Amino acid sequence: MSKEKIEKEQKEKRKQEKVERKKQKKAEHQKSRKQKKIRWEKLDNTAQIFPVIAGENMTNVYRISVTLNEEVQPKLLQQALDLVLPKIDGFNLRMRTGVFWYYFEENGKPAPKVTEEHLFPCRYIHSNKNRSYLFRVTYYGKRINLEVFHVLTDGMGGLTFIRELTYQYLRLAHPELRSEGDTLSEDTSLSREDSFLSNYRRSKPSGFNREKAYLIKGEKLPKGEFGVMHVYMPVDKLKEAAHKYGASINEYLVSVFVWSVYQECLHGMPSKKALRIAVPVNLRPFFDSVTTKNFFVMVSAEFRPEKDSYSFEEVVEIIKDSLHKQITKEHMEDLFSYSVSNQRNAFLRPIPLFLKNIAMKLVYTQSALANTSTITNVGNIEIEPKYEPYIHMFQAFIAMSKGQYLKGTVCSYQGTLAFTFSSILQDTIVQKSFCRKIAEDGVDVSVETNGVYYE
Repeated sequence: MSKEKIEKEQKEKRKQEKVERKKQKKAEHQKSRKQKKIRWEKLDNTAQIFPVIAGENMTNVYRISVTLNEEVQPKLLQQALDLVLPKIDGFNLRMRTGVFWYYFEENGKPAPKVTEEHLFPCRYIHSNKNRSYLFRVTYYGKRINLEVFHVLTDGMGGLTFIRELTYQYLRLAHPELRSEGDTLSEDTSLSREDSFLSNYRRSKPSGFNREKAYLIKGEKLPKGEFGVMHVYMPVDKLKEAAHKYGASINEYLVSVFVWSVYQECLHGMPSKKALRIAVPVNLRPFFDSVTTKNFFVMVSAEFRPEKDSYSFEEVVEIIKDSLHKQITKEHMEDLFSYSVSNQRNAFLRPIPLFLKNIAMKLVYTQSALANTSTITNVGNIEIEPKYEPYIHMFQAFIAMSKGQYLKGTVCSYQGTLAFTFSSILQDTIVQKSFCRKIAEDGVDVSVETNGVYYE
């Protein structure tokens, strides 16, 4: 056999072996894909409503921000997000539409792009323009913003994410913080338990108020604009002011808000409709849960101005009594058990999603109009001591909902409390009255806005 023929046969053999290797590699890849199951999960009980009602005018997006003591470096923030997102399953999700329910599916795409903020906050999140993710991260100057579609998680879950994102960013920006590596904090929960289902006990009659409340009305800001006003107060002085009325800080702040609406909108006159403030309550401490899904219920602080005039002291007592009656484990269990019983109803489950959506919209409209406003308290935010020198302040606020054009959000950090008003109304008379009353009670108040209000 000639040398040329031998070389030709060897070449053909190598070519055939290469083809076989490609076939084998392809078969192994296909087998691997079949074996790998894409993670999916159901929406929690509260989350079911958010895809139904969300849109450009009612986004159901909330924001938690952290202000650093230094300018944000965009490239490092993007790197931090790229590192943190794969570790937190509750944010590495996209939403799918099923025949009977919405559901989550593992996303797996690159993290959404970090951008500098140049538009108004809490805009609707178009997942198809956001790599299918249901949150966004922006920055401006020294501030990092996390905006979350409420379907993913409540404020506790959002706080967990931005805290870990900030830690990772600071480790990248400051080598002296990298000694412990890039792992998540020991106290960061990754639980995706549906705590509503886990703690559901029995069907209960609805405890939700359907009666229409007094609504704050007025001329709105131009379409697309969103007013933000941060009111900063020292926690120690605020506590002293609240204790003068025998109230907690949260009860006091809700009372001042109600008093301001009563004085400025109702002019201290009786009203046929109640002033009713929805107050979300974090259920985790009551039911020993560490879930990163939504786990809260809404109770209502109610004030009915039936007589000719009320003092502030009387308003505080009414608000305190209203909240004390509702914030009990038994009552809150009744509230969410009623909702869960509907979800578990064997007759309702096979109803197509589009019909469920119609019913849920009607129920939501009734419950939304039953409240004048919403005031939510994220609580006192604590961070690991080694990061404290780099962090100045946290802020949080929520988007508008049907009939509620002025809302409040509370959070505190290192002795300073931020009460943030979010609004689409031009008038700031309620906000000004709120600040005046707190200042009258001996609390120093400083105000910061996003530039919508120029007065």
